[in-house]
Amino acid sequence: MREVQQFFPQRLPWIKAIVVKTRNSQDPQQKRGRLVFGEAADRKILENGVWYAIDPMINRDASFYLDTRNVRLWASQHLKDKSVLNTFAYTGSLGVAARAGGAARVVHLDLNRRFLNVAKTSYTLNGLAINKGDFQAGDFWPQINRLKASKDLFDCVFLDPPIYSATTRGVVDLAQSYKRLINKVRPLIKHDGYLVAINNALFYSGAAYMKEIESVCSDGYLTIEELIPVPADFIGEPQAPIAAPVTDPAPFQSLDKIVVLKYAAELKKRLALEVRR
Repeated sequence: MREVQQFFPQRLPWIKAIVVKTRNSQDPQQKRGRLVFGEAADRKILENGVWYAIDPMINRDASFYLDTRNVRLWASQHLKDKSVLNTFAYTGSLGVAARAGGAARVVHLDLNRRFLNVAKTSYTLNGLAINKGDFQAGDFWPQINRLKASKDLFDCVFLDPPIYSATTRGVVDLAQSYKRLINKVRPLIKHDGYLVAINNALFYSGAAYMKEIESVCSDGYLTIEELIPVPADFIGEPQAPIAAPVTDPAPFQSLDKIVVLKYAAELKKRLALEVRR
């Protein structure tokens, strides 16, 4: 690590700071990271014309995921004047992109309020009004139930859960219960609305994920609209020697598997009317 710390500032002189994270440390602060070069890490970045607040030492990761850049671009281009639900929002980047692109409303849900505060800072950086009620901290399962009870509906729902999470209210397991998560949020989607389903489980193949998605679509309510690719520069240069993936990601480019589904809530109602006629 000392050699790395010496190499990069010489090779990349624009680097202002280096944070080292000891991911398996028993010390929470070591997991979040320590500054080993420079005076301070940057607290904002610019992507496709949108500012995002970051806090590189808020968590084990860097508070911003590069693999979902194309999802943020999709959100900014497709959700103007739409209502959006950003579940497992973390620091809110998908919802920030939607709101910056003209979405009428974005509701962010996350268990940790500190992460949602970063999303609020992103709103401020982009001159977006903050409605405190749209930043909801709490467990996913009762939060979704409350939205159902209040009959809230959204034009788009982002579903980007952690690989595994367990609370007293329920378990999230991307390789075992992703279909359950989709069925949980599906009643909140408006007719002709979108569900953006993201699964980055390392040991879950692309074929297995597509099989699960096709199973969810079998009743005719959901259809596959498109697959959003991970940016090529996130995967690596084509000529770079890299190890084979743990499982085959095909038809995706990597094990970050992103599918846009379209929801036809009124489909069976229309079919029933046609049968009666």
